[in-house]
Amino acid sequence: MMQLRQLDMKRITEEERRMASILAKKEEEKKRESHKQSLLKEKKRLTINNVARKWDLQQRVANIATTQDRKDSDSPSQDPCQIDGSTISASPEETGSLDSGLTSALQGLSVIDSHLVEVDGDTLSLYGSGALESLDRNWSAQTAGMVTTVSFTFIEFDEIVQVLPKLKIKFPNSLHLKFKETNLVMLQQFNALAQLRRIDQLTIDPQGNPVVNFTLWKYYVLFRLSHFSMQKINGTEVTQNDMIMAERLFGILAHVASSELPQYRLISILGDARKKQFRYLLETKGKKPGIVNEENNDSKRLAGENTNRATLNYTTRDFYNEKLEEIKEKKKFCKMYIEDLVKEATEINMKNEALQKLWPQMFIELVRDAVIEIRNKNSYMKLCLQQITDQK
Repeated sequence: MMQLRQLDMKRITEEERRMASILAKKEEEKKRESHKQSLLKEKKRLTINNVARKWDLQQRVANIATTQDRKDSDSPSQDPCQIDGSTISASPEETGSLDSGLTSALQGLSVIDSHLVEVDGDTLSLYGSGALESLDRNWSAQTAGMVTTVSFTFIEFDEIVQVLPKLKIKFPNSLHLKFKETNLVMLQQFNALAQLRRIDQLTIDPQGNPVVNFTLWKYYVLFRLSHFSMQKINGTEVTQNDMIMAERLFGILAHVASSELPQYRLISILGDARKKQFRYLLETKGKKPGIVNEENNDSKRLAGENTNRATLNYTTRDFYNEKLEEIKEKKKFCKMYIEDLVKEATEINMKNEALQKLWPQMFIELVRDAVIEIRNKNSYMKLCLQQITDQK
């Protein structure tokens, strides 16, 4: 009430008007900020819900395709398949219509926000596969150095594997990785984490990661990533007994894997390990002794990956399929090349056999023609001279 002159029988001073105006502005700014935060939270909630729906549709499409492929290969019978508690007929007509419906729904969701990148304190949260592109940004040194936890949600693990080298470079202090709804389905996938610089904690959410249903998955992680000296897995402290048990369970696996590898691959892996050690020595050269001492544990992690364990790696499905196609193309080329060589050799052999049959008669005719030609010496000499003259 800007025109008010008296309040509670007291005259309003200019100082009181000024203070009231300041308080009102602060209150208004506070409301605006609160409203802004509410809008941001609502946008975040909607985006995450959209990413979750898109992920769910992708999994349904993949499940239907897998089920259909399995039925095509096993038998022509049309048994219903169970997905998320609902029964869906696997007949070609209905499956095709459902597949097209899910695909159109996916395209519709792609128009809306399909990923989210959030930095909250020391945690970087990535929702949706599109969020992985954020690792290509030019992050400030302060933000990049502050992040110690990276969370992946609604992203295929095979897509995450491809950006792990970037993660190691962009966020060198990241110590804790979280995976939720990332399709971690087999122990072999954990091999891909060995390429990181360091991991102190690992959290695998049971939701969307069937690998946690395996009884020995934690021991395999401790065995394969033993050079990281991991401290916690899913919030549980790692003990020395856990490390011993992991070695007992899977120690022979690394030996078998390395013994089955060709020698050139072993040499290559050993070379990579030595490169890491050399790179570390170059990075620590010139640093103060105190800093180097603080980084001793990192050096052990960097150089401590056992060569036998290094043979246990992971190949993504896309890369595997590419290699498979490449091998098929090479086989096809080799087959055609060998067929051409065999065909050419066969033709040469046939010509040789024909020549062997004709050669005795041909030789007799050549000798006969030569004898007839030189029988009259004078005429033969004239013919030779004529040929020489014609050539000039």
